Amino acid sequence: EFGRDDDADGGPLRSRMDRADRNRAIRTRVRHSMRALREVIEHKDTAKAETELRSTIRVLDKAVTLGVLHRNNASRHISRLSRQVAQLRA
Repeated sequence: EFGRDDDADGGPLRSRMDRADRNRAIRTRVRHSMRALREVIEHKDTAKAETELRSTIRVLDKAVTLGVLHRNNASRHISRLSRQVAQLRA
């Protein structure tokens, strides 16, 4: 059939491309969220950092649910960022 590129490993080419686009968008959202939190931490704004941390955790958890990140990877990021926010409070 014309227009189909079925591979045993990934299915039709279009499906793989759509999935790759979706995963790329999710990874970008994760990176931007973490970058925004690090900038807030750098400016030592505790209240905004706590709000941004909750938002970043939500984005990381969503990426895990969608299968874009491994749960241990997300957990490691959450742990490190949480520790940095806690140091601001101290």
